[in-house]
Amino acid sequence: MTCHYCRLVCKRFGKHRNGLQRFRCKQCNKTFTEDHDRPLDEMRLPLEKAEQVLHLLLEGMSVRSVERVTGAHRDTILRLLVLAGRKCEHLMRVKIEHLPVRDVEADEIWGFVGKKEGHKQPGDEAYQIGDAYCFVAMERNTKLVLAFHLGKRSRVSTEAFIGKLRYATSDNHFQLSTDGFQAYPSAVGIMLQDRVSYAQIIKYYGAPRDGEQRYSAAEVVSTEVVPVMGKPDFRRVCTSHVERQNLSIRMGMRRMTRLTNAFSKKWENLEAAYAIWFAYYNWCRKHQTLRVTPAMEAGLADHVWSVGELLGV
Repeated sequence: MTCHYCRLVCKRFGKHRNGLQRFRCKQCNKTFTEDHDRPLDEMRLPLEKAEQVLHLLLEGMSVRSVERVTGAHRDTILRLLVLAGRKCEHLMRVKIEHLPVRDVEADEIWGFVGKKEGHKQPGDEAYQIGDAYCFVAMERNTKLVLAFHLGKRSRVSTEAFIGKLRYATSDNHFQLSTDGFQAYPSAVGIMLQDRVSYAQIIKYYGAPRDGEQRYSAAEVVSTEVVPVMGKPDFRRVCTSHVERQNLSIRMGMRRMTRLTNAFSKKWENLEAAYAIWFAYYNWCRKHQTLRVTPAMEAGLADHVWSVGELLGV
């Protein structure tokens, strides 16, 4: 190690608490640490504890529960969440591009930031407060999550989501299935008209029974498949797999658990939590049916990744 200022060879000067060798210049007495990667940027949290924190968050624990178990401060946990979310979002964007797919299912899952849309006050008109819908696209055969987008349930958010789906898929023709949300046909027509056969599944719900309006979903009494574009194969029109992904999200992300106080207070935190979850689902978590991870089934990985690999360790 050479001193950055005096250009003299430094002498070993013990080790840092993270195990890295330190050096000290004999002339100016400044200390330096050996060159090393910084997967956590400026955070001083040990990598082993960072992996433990993320693993507990991905297993459905709340931030304060993780704080009690690991001893890491909740502010540190949230900073790690945002940092890991940026890395995972970059990983998804780099690894999942122009993939050949056969059957794609898309759906939205509801959540909220700060407060529900109906509870907003006149001073809460900010975009990042209230209802937050995560649009999710999954390849049916490999179970790979191709794209996601967090936004309002609007035409603008739908077009942004379909644009991400276009980036993730190749020019090969595939079949797309969605629910009956009215913004999908125009967005798909603009972004994916050259490569999809598209159909919607329209579900009709019955009236909820007495006492079930708050805690139970209304019963589906009938469904209708509506072809929208191309020549969709009605036998392959389905959204069950991506809807099952929604259940996995509710079980694995504490902030998405219904009827609790574990909701997101910041839009940035919710978006980061989604990015980590989808990267973990694709690369680290074995699918019970496939017996491998979706990334391995899609040919994007040759082994089950660790949480540390998501951080670039």
